[in-house]
Amino acid sequence: MSWVILAIVAGLVIYGITTYNGLVGLRQRVNQAFADIDVQLKQRHDLIPNLVETVKGYAQHESATFEAVVEARNKAIAAQGPQQQAAAEQQLSGALGRLIALGEAYPDLKASANFQQLQNDLSDVENKLASARRFFNNAVSEYNASIQAFPAVLFAPQMGFTPREFFDVGPEARQTLDVAPTVKF
Repeated sequence: MSWVILAIVAGLVIYGITTYNGLVGLRQRVNQAFADIDVQLKQRHDLIPNLVETVKGYAQHESATFEAVVEARNKAIAAQGPQQQAAAEQQLSGALGRLIALGEAYPDLKASANFQQLQNDLSDVENKLASARRFFNNAVSEYNASIQAFPAVLFAPQMGFTPREFFDVGPEARQTLDVAPTVKF
């Protein structure tokens, strides 16, 4: 009888260790995915000053657009956490869209090799950023599902495993972001 009890206890201990290690692995995956988003955002933020300076050379009287881009970039850099970063990056995307649209109004700018290269670089970073966000949200989904599944839900909070937020702007901000930006020349 004592062997049976010992086997059950050993099985529970092994199960607990395995579950804990699995949750730690998932938490690390979420942290890595968020770090990947940070890398892409840094590249995006580094491209913006070059893009603004290139456009300034052709469209000097568009100062309101330049200021909006710089202000949105600064807010995006200062944002903390997935929710704030997502909202700030959405504002930055809108401001960048208006800046890129200036290329249509200025044929010399549109023909500039530097402007075209910066647009291509920005497009590449945006694609990588979208991929990193999807990876992060998938990692968060798996992690949250694991800590909320039985029996991990019984001990995960006591061991420091708390739900993580998705990289999403939220329902309030989505209402304003679903409206296409207006561009006036």
